[in-house]
Amino acid sequence: MFRTKITKDEVNLMPVVLFEGKITLVDDLSKIQPAIAELRKSKVVGIDTETKPSFTRGTYHKVSLVQISTLDHCFLFRLNKIDFPAALAEFLSDENIKKIGLSLRDDLNGLNKHHAFKPANCVDIQTIVQSYGILELGLQKIYAILFGKKISKSQRLTNWENPELTEQQQRYAATDAWASLQIYLQLMSEKKLTKKQIDKILQQHALEQRELREQQMASREAAANQEDTSI
Repeated sequence: MFRTKITKDEVNLMPVVLFEGKITLVDDLSKIQPAIAELRKSKVVGIDTETKPSFTRGTYHKVSLVQISTLDHCFLFRLNKIDFPAALAEFLSDENIKKIGLSLRDDLNGLNKHHAFKPANCVDIQTIVQSYGILELGLQKIYAILFGKKISKSQRLTNWENPELTEQQQRYAATDAWASLQIYLQLMSEKKLTKKQIDKILQQHALEQRELREQQMASREAAANQEDTSI
């Protein structure tokens, strides 16, 4: 049985993991079809997206990058340079290829702002981890529980529409898509917990959360009482 939760402090003590496979930038229309043809050789892939961050309220950007990865080869589709090609939309709509990601609804909604399409055979890791006793929902913490390594988030708020993506940006982007695939394949090799086991975990977690809230309330009351007596 896996750990149900993990703290950020524990994650930060773990060695950092990076995708070490081949990365192919798809930043020109001539590169789209060869990339899709190569990806179609796989029955299951990991996917993720990146968007140029906005630091101004009310300002939003379209998806800048789509990452699609096998275990050893990741393709980075630079939508800010090639738009959202029909071949990529068709790939994401292909029922014969399983696409694995985390918080996929946000990614797919973002892509639909480029133009409408109907994604198919997509699996969101957040919807399956509880069946294995994991209560975390973030990619970094789920990966840490399964593999004992830390996915760095240092490049998350960099400019994904830079004329050239740095090596660090490329590795970061590829790692997230690859990690989603790794998590899925690892979970598929494990036995799911029974409903009784899951219910017991959820009950224990609810009890711990209630006790934590009570401790926090007691601490606040004690601090307030101490403040009153010092006046």
